Amino acid sequence: MSSNGTLLHVEDLKLYFRSSTGVVQAVDDVKLDLNYNEAIVILGESGCGKTSLARALLRLLPRNVDTYTGKVYLGDTELMSMDDEEYRREVRWVRMSMVPQAAMNALNPVLKVGDQLSEPMMVHAGLKKDEALLQAQNMFERVGLPVDFINRYPFELSGGMRQRVAIAMALVSIPEMVVLDEPTSALDVLTQANIFNLLKRIKKELEISFILITHDIATSSELADRVAVMYAGQIVEVGDAADFFPAPLHPYAQKLMASVPRLRGTQELEFIVGKPPSLIDLPPSCRFAPRCPFRFEKCDEDPPVFDKGRRRVVKCWLHEDT
Repeated sequence: MSSNGTLLHVEDLKLYFRSSTGVVQAVDDVKLDLNYNEAIVILGESGCGKTSLARALLRLLPRNVDTYTGKVYLGDTELMSMDDEEYRREVRWVRMSMVPQAAMNALNPVLKVGDQLSEPMMVHAGLKKDEALLQAQNMFERVGLPVDFINRYPFELSGGMRQRVAIAMALVSIPEMVVLDEPTSALDVLTQANIFNLLKRIKKELEISFILITHDIATSSELADRVAVMYAGQIVEVGDAADFFPAPLHPYAQKLMASVPRLRGTQELEFIVGKPPSLIDLPPSCRFAPRCPFRFEKCDEDPPVFDKGRRRVVKCWLHEDT
């Protein structure tokens, strides 16, 4: 896979969960590619499957998994055939890592952050404690934290500092790819801007690829090379950021963009009527059809993914012949 510049190739990925009311189809036949040194942003409403997709890629699975199938390649390595121990030893926090949504919940409150940061290097790289702490200090400097903060506990740090610690933990082993799950949620606007500037700099310096999961369309545009839109467990549009943000193709993506306030212009903000379908009882039709202003007869069938060229695809009957 690496010969054509593709770092991550995902095909027909499914992750379903068992629940008391039925099977939740959180990730359903997802196909996605990520190139080396590229950032792709995954947008969508709450409950559409974005975080479940991240967990499927990192294999951070709960006990109630019903279905977990598909093909996932990282470079030339096929990941789904690995057993859990092989995956833990060779992939997770070695070649692929994650920044979780709530940094405070991700950090152990009774351990100093330096000890937590050095642990991956001791486990995966076999470094001694002092060597790992030295590498932790270097990573603290890279993410803009004072070196002496390695001796602090999480509760002694502000929200923005804890987020930088979480980013440093994901980067300390210099993985090829990092999944960022709402990395700036619950932070003030200035701290959000600083975090995204940090991520842009790290992407350039370390040549790491990012998958950014977020609701925040405005700030995500700062980092995005490409955009993927997720709805009801499926990817419904993928395109280069330069093409997507000015003119999204899928009606759901158009409504998302129309709901974002703009500094210039007098365009009235829009909203999406209705609510997403239940992931337990999905319709056989297009999943967005009940909320779509452009619905027509063919929308009673589930549309395929149409290739529009320039690495742009869309899952919508409106683009069948265009």
